Amino acid sequence: MGKNNKRDSNIIIIKDKSEVILCILIKSNYSDEGIKFFTPNEFSQQLAYMKRPKGYKIKPHFHKKNERKVNFTQEVLIVKSGEVKVNLYDNKNIFFQSLIITKGDVILLASGVHSFEFISESELIEVKQGPYSDDDDKVIFSN
Repeated sequence: MGKNNKRDSNIIIIKDKSEVILCILIKSNYSDEGIKFFTPNEFSQQLAYMKRPKGYKIKPHFHKKNERKVNFTQEVLIVKSGEVKVNLYDNKNIFFQSLIITKGDVILLASGVHSFEFISESELIEVKQGPYSDDDDKVIFSN
């Protein structure tokens, strides 16, 4: 793991050589009190963890209409089952590092290029900004 990467046993933040965040991985055994945001405020996809005690209430609320500009898609994957190897590439499409994600892990793919190898049969839930356009949202390259 490169020197630019923050890692403890449950939170892994991978940055490329120019300090750009490629991904944030929250391992399944992460736990903390209250609410913890892992993403910078300027990210178009926000990722947080919340733990509240029984009986805790969040007041009824809604989110105001607020037009935002999204320059590129960021995606979150939640692993329901299985084991997947995530290959990360920097913004110049050069291989950087691999991670293994397993049941209960959550990963935000923030920038750069990524690919997947399914080590076992796996179920993933994917969350990303919409609306999605196949032809305009994804560029595939050979490595």
